[in-house]
Amino acid sequence: MSLVANLVQGALLVFQPFALALIVVGVLVGITMGSLPGMTATMTVAVLVSFTFGMEPAEGMMLLLGIYGGALYAGSIPAILIRTPGTPSAAATVFDGFPLAKRGDADRAISIATIASFVGGAVSIVVLTLLAPEVAAVALEFGSAEYFALAFFGLTIIASVSGDSLVKGLISGLLGMLLATVGLDPMLGYPRFSFGVAELTAGVQFIAVMIGLFGVAEGLHRYEVGIETEAVRQRLSGVFPSISDVKEISGVTLGSSVVGAFIGAIPGAGGDIASFVTYNEAKRWAKNAAPSFGEGNVRGVAAAESGNNASTGGALIPTLTLGIPGDSVTAILIGALMVHNVRPGPGLFQNESALVYAIFVGFFVVYLFILAFGLVGARYWAQLINFPARFLWPAIFVLCVVGAFALQGTLFDVWVMLGAGLLGYLMRIDDYPLAPMVLGLILGPIAESNLRRALTISDGSPSIFVARPITLAILVLALASLLLPFARSALVRRRSST
Repeated sequence: MSLVANLVQGALLVFQPFALALIVVGVLVGITMGSLPGMTATMTVAVLVSFTFGMEPAEGMMLLLGIYGGALYAGSIPAILIRTPGTPSAAATVFDGFPLAKRGDADRAISIATIASFVGGAVSIVVLTLLAPEVAAVALEFGSAEYFALAFFGLTIIASVSGDSLVKGLISGLLGMLLATVGLDPMLGYPRFSFGVAELTAGVQFIAVMIGLFGVAEGLHRYEVGIETEAVRQRLSGVFPSISDVKEISGVTLGSSVVGAFIGAIPGAGGDIASFVTYNEAKRWAKNAAPSFGEGNVRGVAAAESGNNASTGGALIPTLTLGIPGDSVTAILIGALMVHNVRPGPGLFQNESALVYAIFVGFFVVYLFILAFGLVGARYWAQLINFPARFLWPAIFVLCVVGAFALQGTLFDVWVMLGAGLLGYLMRIDDYPLAPMVLGLILGPIAESNLRRALTISDGSPSIFVARPITLAILVLALASLLLPFARSALVRRRSST
């Protein structure tokens, strides 16, 4: 089918009353949670994913995509008003957004963030729609050796998402891979690490672990450091942008949107990296900027927010075409699809083409609603940061329990969720990153099964991994990705010693 025919097929699923209502609900929930400092998009999607289990896959994805986009956009509101990003990816928005608010231009900053978020999301979805089918077509030629190389490449990204300590990142990733080995051996069918517990023979439920890591662990951490937020004293008079502001940010917004989409397509990068890169590039290329970047320049807000939101469509490219999560949220989306027996990967475009293109169309509609709700209701979203967190977190804990129980209707998954939450909390105390564990959980089984299958095909000869050009090219990229952080660390040490 042609691209237009596929898009029409997807639109027929999206423009159903229930699907549109789910998009609206998802966007409203996402904006609400994103406006609260500390409520990350990942945590919100992980806690609420269980509500999609009884829906059709396309309907469930509409709800989750609405939450995803809404939360990423709304993280800019507390970043601008109280210098506290609602989500990690809004951190770069603080640099110019908060100085604007201090001058009394909070409404102007929020309007710029809203327009830039819409453009960034829309551009990234166009990139996704054009590139994802081509990537999937190439991936259809993949065999076991290529899939192992691809999973290995994804695992090497642990080095780039490990934060300040590579060792802690590797430990976190290996722990995720260890958890993924629980259950039946993928080749021989023998139980592994089940310890006689019948429930463990089916493996550890990925969604239960995610709810614990990003819901319970975050809540425990919030109670430890203090959960109340600073009150907002600034009133918003209006949030519709002026023509002059639109003209001033148009170039940097479009450029940052394209860059952000391609950065988001790099597995493990995410919106926080995309926003900082686009902000830095806008600052580097700015000429005669007045005021300077960091002092309340609207182009700084536009660059950060367009890059941040453009990462969403980019992150879906490896997620849908290769089954490799682009960021933490898309890792949860993979789990949500797998609950419905839908496996992301190149075959998805052949077997579930209507669902794929419904995701494309639906995500664009999500950003249309973000634009409308953002401009009309921003003054109301801004008041959410004053909501008492002592009432919010108990409700989130209840949702975590309900979500884990809804997976299979067993208390065992609730215990898994609580155990993962305690583990995640202990890791947070010692600054162990959680993202590498997520990568290990998802990519570990893919790497193991395809490595063993490829060696079986080649009678145990490792030459199969260098005999095929695509496999060799991916492994070279993986090696470069693995060595780059070490080279960067060595360069930093050399500069500090001189």
